[in-house]
Amino acid sequence: MKNKLKEIRNTHQYSQDYLANALGVSRQTIISIEKGKYNPSLPLAMQIARIFNVYVEEIFLLEDSEE
Repeated sequence: MKNKLKEIRNTHQYSQDYLANALGVSRQTIISIEKGKYNPSLPLAMQIARIFNVYVEEIFLLEDSEE
């Protein structure tokens, strides 16, 4: 699954540490999500979207999506 987490995080000027702490996960988890090596659970994806006040679909994209 592709994602725009790094782009959105940088737009909000949040560090990986800040986001990890806000979500209650490790910085390594954020790094892995951003690199596409780890797909978050649905609850975690929803928490991420809530922090940035966007829909989950604006951050996480299916591989066959045309965005």
